[in-house]
Amino acid sequence: MHNNIKETISFWNLNLKKLRKDIPIAGSPERCEFRIVIQDQDDRLFICERISSAVYEHKLKIIKTLEYLVRQDLGCIEPYVQNQKGKYIARNNHGLWQLTRFVDGVALKRPEYAFHRWRGTVLADFLIKLSKKAPGIDHVFPIQSFSIIDYIYELIATIGIHEPELLKSIHPMVGFLEKSFIGVHDTFTKGFCHGDYHPVNVIWSANGINAVIDWEFCGYKPEIYDVANLVGCIGMEDPQSLVGDLVTELIQLLRRANIYSDLSWQYLVEFMIALRFAWLSEWLRKSDKEMIELEQVYMRLLIKNKEKMMRSWYLQ
Repeated sequence: MHNNIKETISFWNLNLKKLRKDIPIAGSPERCEFRIVIQDQDDRLFICERISSAVYEHKLKIIKTLEYLVRQDLGCIEPYVQNQKGKYIARNNHGLWQLTRFVDGVALKRPEYAFHRWRGTVLADFLIKLSKKAPGIDHVFPIQSFSIIDYIYELIATIGIHEPELLKSIHPMVGFLEKSFIGVHDTFTKGFCHGDYHPVNVIWSANGINAVIDWEFCGYKPEIYDVANLVGCIGMEDPQSLVGDLVTELIQLLRRANIYSDLSWQYLVEFMIALRFAWLSEWLRKSDKEMIELEQVYMRLLIKNKEKMMRSWYLQ
């Protein structure tokens, strides 16, 4: 292992001092085949990742996206590092590799963080800046929007084959979305989104954001996609947080910034529920029965408390 990594990072003209297996890495390990923090002879820390050839083109899009956003001075972005040949991905006998600087942070205290007003402030600030800096990025990601509706119908077709009892259980949630959300979904204003924006994909400082990571699902989507995913994930920490200081501050600041249409805000709760189907799919893939059940409980809670949340957020 040591020699493999030593050879790999030589593409970036780095000399290996130590493999730092003791340092945890933020974000999902599923974004690559293997990853490790390395320390070079100048005591700088980097994350070295091996990726599959199947995702090579997609990884290049992410790399170009981050480079564009850095040039736009977005902030809170840690781009990939070019090697000495001017490439971002290096190939050797051990696979395809990419490198980023390691960004340290402060661990979240869960679920307490979900009630911190200041986190709502900085999370909103990033989304506001992203909305202003991203226009023009369609040269990397053509404007063709991901459809959560298509995703849901494909998922329930699969569930119907393999988990017929689960299909019966989620039928009311699908019915709730079919009342009006599904009919208007394709009319939502589109915007460039992170695609997986939630607190665990943020590297935090004591009072702000050091970096926003895991851009695997970025692209053009309905403009309020990131807000729906973020608020939905915060609520999973503790449902009371949905009417707490973090979420309330987040929504008030975003409303004040006037970056999303009234129609998008009108269907925020429905969008939160729709995106929970993506999380349900994740738990099904992992055969996590506890989370499969919890996800259903959470979706029912969101439906039941829609009006209360909308009033709390001053959206009604």
